Amino acid sequence: MSRERLYLFDTTLRDGAQTNGVDFTLHDKRLIAQLLDELGIDYVEGGYPGANPSDTEFFSQEQGLKSATFTAFGMTRRPGRSASNDPGLAMLLEAKADAICFVAKSSEYQVRVALETTNEENLASIRDSVGAAKAKGREVLVDCEHFFDGYKENPEFALSCAKTAYESGARWVVLCDTNGGTMPHEVETIVREVVKHIPGDHVGIHAHNDTEQAVANSLAAVRAGARQIQGTLNGLGERCGNANLCSMIPTLKLKKEFADKFEIGIPDEKLASLVQVSRTLDNILNRVPDPHAPYVGSSAFVTKTGIHASAVLKDPQTYEHVSPESVGNHRKVLVSDQAGRSNVLAALSRSNIVFEKDDPRLTRLIEEMKEREAGGYAYEAANASFDLLARRTLGKVPEFFRVEQFDVNVEQRYNSHGVRVTVAMAVVKVNVDGEMLISAAEGNGPVNALDVALRKDLGKYQKYIDGLKLVDYRVRILNGGTEAVTRVLIESEDELGERWTTIGVSPNIIDASFQALMDSVIYKLVKSNAPA
Repeated sequence: MSRERLYLFDTTLRDGAQTNGVDFTLHDKRLIAQLLDELGIDYVEGGYPGANPSDTEFFSQEQGLKSATFTAFGMTRRPGRSASNDPGLAMLLEAKADAICFVAKSSEYQVRVALETTNEENLASIRDSVGAAKAKGREVLVDCEHFFDGYKENPEFALSCAKTAYESGARWVVLCDTNGGTMPHEVETIVREVVKHIPGDHVGIHAHNDTEQAVANSLAAVRAGARQIQGTLNGLGERCGNANLCSMIPTLKLKKEFADKFEIGIPDEKLASLVQVSRTLDNILNRVPDPHAPYVGSSAFVTKTGIHASAVLKDPQTYEHVSPESVGNHRKVLVSDQAGRSNVLAALSRSNIVFEKDDPRLTRLIEEMKEREAGGYAYEAANASFDLLARRTLGKVPEFFRVEQFDVNVEQRYNSHGVRVTVAMAVVKVNVDGEMLISAAEGNGPVNALDVALRKDLGKYQKYIDGLKLVDYRVRILNGGTEAVTRVLIESEDELGERWTTIGVSPNIIDASFQALMDSVIYKLVKSNAPA
C-alpha cells in the first residue's frame, strides 16, 4: 500500500527569528538554510525581503539549495493599492526565491480592526497578489492568518479567504492558529470542514504553542486531511514558539499511526542526525540546549537508579518509547556506581576505546568524570575531551610535548594609518623531546593569538597538525559574581573535514581556552597515530 506524501515547511529563519533574544546574522541564515536542506526539509522560508537589511541581502542571490524550495515571505498587496503599485509586493517578486508565501487575514474581526478595510477588499488583495506571483512563475503559498479564530466567529468568511487563495492558484493554503489558543479537537473538526472545499493535498497547518499544543494541533490537522506542516527547529517562535519540527519529524517517522500512512522527505540516516541539527542551532544562537526536549534533549533517554534503571539495563524497551539511536541520541543511566559504569562503558564503546570491563581504572574514570562535571565540565558536548580523559585514565595518551610557559598580552594602539586598534600577542614555550621551542603570534583576540602561537611550531609533530584549524569558539559563564566560572567549547576541523569538540573550565577565560586548545591539538595527534 502506497503512502501519502506529507510536506514539511520550516519557518525558523522567519517566524523563529521573532523569538525573544534571537537575532540571526546573514552568515547564520545561510548556515541554517543549508542545514535544513541537508536534513530533507521541503520548504525553507528565509525571511521577509525588505523587512531588514539582512533579509534583503539574503534574498539578493540564489542560495543553491539542493532539494528544498527556498521561500520568501511577505504581505498581500495593501488595501487601496494595485498589485503593480505596491512596494512590498514588488520586493517579493524581485527576491531570488523559488516560492512566495503571502500572509493574508482570514478573520473578519482582524480585517475590520487591524486592516481597517472591507471583506471584499481583503479577498481582492488575496486574489491579486496570488495572480501577480503566479504570473512571475513562482510557486505560491498563502498563510491564512487567524484562520481558526476567524472560522469560529464567521466560518463563511474564513472559508471564502482560503477558497479565494486556492482558486487563484495557490499551491498551498495554510491554516494558521496565529494566537495559539485553539484546541486539538477544534483543529481537527475545522480542518475536516475545510478539506470538503479545498483538496487536503493543498492544505497546510501553522500552529503556535501558546497552550503547549502546537505539535498536537499539527498532528490533528494531518489526521483531518492537511498535508503540509509548518514549524521551526527547537520550537523557536514568537511568544511561546511554533510547532517544534524536532518533535514532529520523529513522531511522523517512528509512530505507526503516521509512519504506515505517510511519507516525508527525511530519510532514516538524516533522522539519525536530528540531535546534531538541534544542537547546531543552539550553538549558533549560543543557547543552552533544553535537556528535557522530546527526542533530542540530553535527558530524553535518561533514567536514574531504582526499578526504572534496573529494567532499562535488562531491556531498554521497558522505559523507552523509541530507540534513542534512531534520532542520534543515546541512553544514560545516572547516579549509582553501577549506573555510572554503564554510562561510561557505553561512551567508551562509542569512542572505539578498547578496555576491559573489570579494569579497576574504570572506577577512577567514573569518579573523575563526576568530580569534573560538578565543577562545570560537560563532556556530553565535548566528545574529544572525553576521549582524552578516558585514554589518560586508562594510561593510553603519551606526553607528546609539554607547554612550559605561555604569555598573552592585549594592547591598544594607533596603527600606521592613525587608526586606533586592539592587538593581541601570545608567546608559547614548548618542550618537545627536551628541545625548547618558542613561538609568538598576533591574533584578532587573545584566544586566536594563543591558538596560532601554540600551533606554529611543534617540531616533529608539526606535520600532523598543519591541517588543523579552529572553526568555532563558544563561551558560557556558569555562575555569577566576581568568581564566575567560565566554560569554553572549541570546535576544530582537520584536513579531511572531520570535526570534534573540546572543553576547558576555569575562573580565567584564557586558562579555560588554553585547556580546550591543548585538548584539540593532542586529540589530533592521537587520532593521527603520531609517534610518542
